[in-house]
Amino acid sequence: MTFRIRRITLTDFRSYAGLDLALDGRPVVLTGPNGAGKTNLLEALSMVSAGRGMRGAKMDELARQGAPDDPASGGWSVSAVLEDHYGEETRLGTGISAHSDKRITRIDGAPASGPTALLDYLRFVWLTPAQDRLFMEGASERRRFLDRMTMSHDPSHGRAAATYEKAMRQRTKLLENWPRVDETLLGVLETQMAEAGVAMAAARLDMARRLAAGARLIDEAVFPAAGVALDGRLEEQLQSQKAGEVEEAFEAKLRAMRPRDADAGRALVGPHRTDLLVTHKAKGQAARLCSTGEQKALLIGLVLANARSLQQEASDITAGAPLVLLLDEIAAHLDPDRRAALFDILEETGLQVFMTGTDPDLFAAWGTRAQSFTVRGGTVTEAG
Repeated sequence: MTFRIRRITLTDFRSYAGLDLALDGRPVVLTGPNGAGKTNLLEALSMVSAGRGMRGAKMDELARQGAPDDPASGGWSVSAVLEDHYGEETRLGTGISAHSDKRITRIDGAPASGPTALLDYLRFVWLTPAQDRLFMEGASERRRFLDRMTMSHDPSHGRAAATYEKAMRQRTKLLENWPRVDETLLGVLETQMAEAGVAMAAARLDMARRLAAGARLIDEAVFPAAGVALDGRLEEQLQSQKAGEVEEAFEAKLRAMRPRDADAGRALVGPHRTDLLVTHKAKGQAARLCSTGEQKALLIGLVLANARSLQQEASDITAGAPLVLLLDEIAAHLDPDRRAALFDILEETGLQVFMTGTDPDLFAAWGTRAQSFTVRGGTVTEAG
């Protein structure tokens, strides 16, 4: 209970014209019918961080659709008040104005350098129904899932990823005029990609090791242990070479790939192509070949392994930004025993958790340990 979100305020976000929700620090349960706005509230929270939130939406898609003649239509804002173990509060806010899709970030009312600054205060990991097919979809979704967990331990990973993506976009733009390009600028961008890319790969490898350690702390009879491996050239090289050597080799590879990348209109090598490989350890089977129920259990197990890993590292309550779990429709496909075990594990981690579901009975095992709300028609009321 050392760090907690104590208040959430929304203005013109998705289905909410306005919301000011006070929290007492217990796990939060949001129940209501489909389309009531439960997931919208979780998404709003996920925006108080780097990236595009749990749905990956464009900034202008998040605004509540007002009347066509409303001059303020199109803007939105989200803020969260974070209380630390001393009782000191920090207000984190983000949003866009009605006249621009440029995202604004504020910390205690003062402008921040950008959304990545929020990683020093709050970090989020989420599970959504869309991720139930994570092991069946393309590598990009698994990569985003891995990177979100990596940022929960290491916020610099988000900054490295942002640097890499920006340099990669600029390099691709330059290569549109290949071979008539500014090779000096191209070289600078490739150096940035090499440095940031290797940092990303190293952080992902560290995350894989943490997941393996955290998985040993989860009862395999409840949630199956997952084997985790990374399929990426940089990650493979870092296991046998020094980071500086891998950087040099990657930069040289980027130079050699200029003609092919110019033809393709994108970078064909780099950490943006890494894949997360997950196996059901007890069965020795790739996650993509497991049943739907097993895949869901493996996903939950990975999130819990991450939480356990953070719990083990928390030797100093002042160290690091707090992790918040956003679990959308988490209990719908779990049997009662597994639901109860999940709630117990979540409580033991000490992390703040937000959960949604259509049926309050799904969360009965929480009892009074959770703060429950009913969501309906863009309003949120505390359950009796």
